[in-house]
Amino acid sequence: MFKTLEELIAIIRQRKASPTEESYTNKLLKDKKLSVEKVKEEIAELIEAIEKNTNKVHEAADVLYHLMVLLEANDIKIEDVMEELKKRKK
Repeated sequence: MFKTLEELIAIIRQRKASPTEESYTNKLLKDKKLSVEKVKEEIAELIEAIEKNTNKVHEAADVLYHLMVLLEANDIKIEDVMEELKKRKK
């Protein structure tokens, strides 16, 4: 189940290491302000979808993608986030 997320993270890291101009991911990685704006926009769309009970899964996927890009753009490794969550486990 989490293989898809791992593959997404690998693609984002690949785009970061070897940027291509036509890549939307690369555009977000290069423009941190745009990346932040997109995360905010996608979270708002997810909340609206939950409230209206429509497109919840689609919007949740958008949030995860944009969040992973934002983290990587700011050198925040998902592995570190997972380790922090593990520390909080009671």
